[in-house]
Amino acid sequence: MLKLRTLLLSNYLYYSLTVIALIYSILITNFGVYKSKYNGNENEIIGYIHHFKIDGNHLQIELISDETIMVNYYFKTEIEKNNYQIKLGDIVLIKGEMKKPSSNRVFNLFNYQQYLYYQNIHYLFRAEKIVKIKDNYQLRYKIKQMIINRIEKNPNSSSYLKIFLLGNKDNLNSEVVNSYQTNGISHLLAISGLHVSFLAIAILYILKKIKVKELLRYLIIFLFLLLYLFLTDFTGSVLRATVFFILLSINKLFYFHIKTINILLLTLFLLLMINPFLIYDISFQFSFIISFYLILGQLLINKVSSYLGKLLVVSIIAFLASIPICSNYFFQVNLLSPLFNLLFVPYVTFILFPSAFLTFIFPFLDSIYIVLIKLMEFLSLWSSQIKVGILILAKPHYLLIISYYVIITIGLIKIDQNRYLYIILLIILLSYHVNINYFICDPYLVFIDVGQGDSILINLPYGKGTILVDTGGEVNYPKESWEQPQKTYSLGQDTIIPYLKSLGIKKIDYLILTHGHYDHLGEAKNIVFNFKVNYIVFNGVSITPIEINLINELKKIKSNILMVKAGDSINLNGYLFYILNPSLNFNPNDNSIVISTVLNQHKILLTGDITSTIEYKLINTYNLLKVDILKLGHHGSISSTGNIFLDTVNPKYGVISVGLNNRFNHPSPVIIEKLKQRNIKTFLTSKHGSIRFNCKENEVTIHTTIAYDNLGH
Repeated sequence: MLKLRTLLLSNYLYYSLTVIALIYSILITNFGVYKSKYNGNENEIIGYIHHFKIDGNHLQIELISDETIMVNYYFKTEIEKNNYQIKLGDIVLIKGEMKKPSSNRVFNLFNYQQYLYYQNIHYLFRAEKIVKIKDNYQLRYKIKQMIINRIEKNPNSSSYLKIFLLGNKDNLNSEVVNSYQTNGISHLLAISGLHVSFLAIAILYILKKIKVKELLRYLIIFLFLLLYLFLTDFTGSVLRATVFFILLSINKLFYFHIKTINILLLTLFLLLMINPFLIYDISFQFSFIISFYLILGQLLINKVSSYLGKLLVVSIIAFLASIPICSNYFFQVNLLSPLFNLLFVPYVTFILFPSAFLTFIFPFLDSIYIVLIKLMEFLSLWSSQIKVGILILAKPHYLLIISYYVIITIGLIKIDQNRYLYIILLIILLSYHVNINYFICDPYLVFIDVGQGDSILINLPYGKGTILVDTGGEVNYPKESWEQPQKTYSLGQDTIIPYLKSLGIKKIDYLILTHGHYDHLGEAKNIVFNFKVNYIVFNGVSITPIEINLINELKKIKSNILMVKAGDSINLNGYLFYILNPSLNFNPNDNSIVISTVLNQHKILLTGDITSTIEYKLINTYNLLKVDILKLGHHGSISSTGNIFLDTVNPKYGVISVGLNNRFNHPSPVIIEKLKQRNIKTFLTSKHGSIRFNCKENEVTIHTTIAYDNLGH
């Protein structure tokens, strides 16, 4: 017994278990141990409903069969949607088509395929028909469905009751969610250790008051927390908090005297050995890492006597610990978030969270609770407009993440020695991260996959400048009100803006809009409202009504507008961008701005949507012999990329920016055949996703989000 107690008190035991758990988790999740039980050709599946949500005309079901399948079904009429009756746990037969989930098509952004894989989900199922076979018979789903039904009796506050009681954020307004994220308080929407502890301590207090014995009190709270785990779908943060609380309680009850930080490491070991994929769960990462550093910084926290002082120190430690995670997923942090947390943490913990349970029990409180919610939303939306503290941080390399945590860890351990040294080191590291583009040695250009449209990023070395050529733009066709989803996809907000931030880009020197079609300039306003743009460039020969409207709106916010024509050039810190077109023409495509430039001796030609008529004019006007990278005109349309033009410019690489399964059937097979005959390595955004060319001194290296063969065809 003495040897066991000595072993349990040894720090090295927990360090060893942590290393074992991390290695095990990385190996298991990266070497294909988890395989699907399906072959992908199934057209019928029977299973029970673990979770479902309806958003507009879209029904999504998490179905448990031989393995978990994500099912998507689209209602055809409003009557069908209103009459659809399914409940958690119901057994259903689903007919349709199985398919693999798509990976990310833009570098650094959310990878849906990977996200599902980490939940051991390998397939999506596009349902054509859903038939209920049997009602739910499982007690756990009956309990959860009863709770959901009761929550939905609170029409005003049901979205927040689902958050605080079930950890479900499906119904929250996207604008409000974005404000929470901007302010650095989105963690308050996750049921965390603070919430679990508050709940457990409150119940323990009640049990003590009614004279329940200590051991029985803890057994009751353990059972309650395990039930709560199920209700919240074993969310990473709740799982960490629950297991940690149980282990802490056992440590206290049986006088093991194990250090709190070692209990946390033991929690990590147990959870990763049970589910190694948890290491990739963002809520688990936030929960574990912030808890670790708050325990590590307990000495510093205890030095402060006042509640607000303690809360500020806690907020600062949590903020520092979360910088690598926030930069990895959201590409920005808010330096004001520790101050915002001074207001929002007590408000959520002591008012909104407990009030959610009261409103659930007493639905007549719904009208009062919604006032409390609206107050928080108003404050968050207002404070999110304060941009002064927001830092754009590029997606960090793992060495940068390690460097952050080494400095923070040693700094907290040695808080009484050389504290200013570690503060200075952290400021230096953060300054490097904020200005990372000044340390990039080679220029690069990226053909961003924006579907059926164009958007090309040119980033110069050593922070010398950034040019964005076109923004893409998707036309959203009108839908009836019952079909409208709560959050509509925005190409600018959901793809281009986060991608630019992931590269550490804070401003754009030139936003060049090649011509007045929506698929080239549709997201221009979004870009201008989210980045400092020095100049917005239009063709100065003939502009469309879409361009006129855009120019008028840009003038209202005093944007610098630049009109160009053939023969002009742009000089950006010594890098020249020659404008070869437009010249007077009444066809908007043929009025496209055509750009020729050289990056590290590699010649690049970007042709917008010009037709072969303008191509012929260009080769008769300019010396376009042998370019290295050619952006083919008009998405590979048959009207562009003539034989004479192709033979003259003779590109080494050809890029076609085109949407997957687009209604225009671009690119034309004739164009693809021309490129094959000339052995031009060709990349299509529809097939290869986004394409990045790193223009080094003696070579061009190419990266795509989707793998390509050696020829690039």
